[in-house]
Amino acid sequence: QVQLVESGGGLMQAGGSLRLSCAASGRIFSGVTMGWFRQTPGNEREFVAAITWRGGNTYYADAVKGRFTISRDNAKNTVYLQMNSLKPEDTAVYYCAAGTYPATMAPTNFGSWGQGTQVTVSS
Repeated sequence: QVQLVESGGGLMQAGGSLRLSCAASGRIFSGVTMGWFRQTPGNEREFVAAITWRGGNTYYADAVKGRFTISRDNAKNTVYLQMNSLKPEDTAVYYCAAGTYPATMAPTNFGSWGQGTQVTVSS
């Protein structure tokens, strides 16, 4: 089981940037995909971005494509989410997650989760 701890959330004006970090402890196998998800009150958790641990292949939700960048540092066991051109609709709790060979990027395919970090974007 991988333990995940997010950091880097906060309050930002629209158009600004934030970088989230997700530190993973425990062994990360080559088949792991690391993902970022977000959730707002009353809504289901939604996929934001993901990266395969071995090959570094990246995947993005349409809503963030071109604005967000996911990356990883294998040596530090850390995944990052660089968020640029932030919009008020990006406001959410952001979660880091790990899944082993997930069939899709649905949250149910990811078994390990962090505690979440709040991102608030003001207009």
